[in-house]
Amino acid sequence: MSDPATRLDARLAPRLAERREAGLHRRAEVLDGYDGATAVRPDGRRCTVFCGNDYLGLAADPRPARALAECAQRLGSGAGAAHLVTGHRPEHEALEAELAAFTGREAALLFSTGYMANLGVVTTLLRRGQAVAEDRLNHASLIDAVRLAGGRPRRYRHADPLHLAERIDGGAGMVVTDGVFSMDGDLAPLPELAAAAEAAGAVLVVDDAHGLGVIGPGGQGSVPATGCAPERVPVLVGPLGKAFGTFGAFVAGSRTVIEALRQWARTYIYTTAPPPAQAAAALEAVRIARAEAWRREWLQALIARFRAGARELGLPVVQPPGVPTPILPVLVGHSTTATAWSAELDRRGLHVAAIRPPTVPAGTARLRVSLTACHGEEDIDRLLEALDAAARRHPATVEAAP
Repeated sequence: MSDPATRLDARLAPRLAERREAGLHRRAEVLDGYDGATAVRPDGRRCTVFCGNDYLGLAADPRPARALAECAQRLGSGAGAAHLVTGHRPEHEALEAELAAFTGREAALLFSTGYMANLGVVTTLLRRGQAVAEDRLNHASLIDAVRLAGGRPRRYRHADPLHLAERIDGGAGMVVTDGVFSMDGDLAPLPELAAAAEAAGAVLVVDDAHGLGVIGPGGQGSVPATGCAPERVPVLVGPLGKAFGTFGAFVAGSRTVIEALRQWARTYIYTTAPPPAQAAAALEAVRIARAEAWRREWLQALIARFRAGARELGLPVVQPPGVPTPILPVLVGHSTTATAWSAELDRRGLHVAAIRPPTVPAGTARLRVSLTACHGEEDIDRLLEALDAAARRHPATVEAAP
């Protein structure tokens, strides 16, 4: 009889082989020296990166790094305990106050990741067995949060408030949605979703991971960008690892909501607090993002250049109406075609990862192009030229979704 480890390997190996054959196998590539636009591959080649989430180019900015280093020198590399034990520091407190002010909310609460923030929100505010409506393209963390909270999920058609209203006609406890959808780059119609939620007596929760810092007045995100009043979105979830270029996440809302999360959100209570040095870096990054509007202005100019060039070349770039975002999906169709496009760009010194099922629906594999404020106009032109070459060599395919 084989040992347990051998039996486990034997069970997993066929599944891994199937994944490779389907063109769905993933791997983490080591990239060094990232500066917001370029990085160095393991073979020493420097490439231009067009698939990150560092939208404002703050991940490599020396000011947050300096704040992190100075705080680490004083306080060490970790918090040493959960927030509610001995892990809460002045740096955490200052960051929460800054985030509340930035989002126009009464209070904010830090979480270690966006996944943990969403899980904490839904499991705290949703009663087991309550109906909860979710956009069919929501992020995995929102989908998992509803499952783990014991909610009765009612999925509605993507960004369709009329279908949402039908799905929760009998009432619901919660409506959850992305603010900017990470794979399509479009915005949720928040005023209309808020109206449907209010009519059903439901709480609207918005995960604005890809909107905060990037769009809206002062970078305040998808809520003001869509003309939605803040009070109509009682719970706002935001990241620190995307536009703010650091790490962690937060939830913003009323003092009562934040206090409820502090008391009952298991993903906040039962985990070590983020390092205070990380909070110091995030605080500096948020302040830079608020003060340096040129980053958003330049990013919008690059987005416009790419969209116009893609239209001229006839590239299959999804260009949803409304406020442009730096997420620009190039819809290819088949997973193997998407990987071929990615490889073609790689040969030209451009790094754009192929996004394949199950991250996106079957038949909609794509290159998720994303731009940052560190890119230049010449970078955009090189990317358009490379995409055009990939399209000619490997024509896009279309598969019927199941």
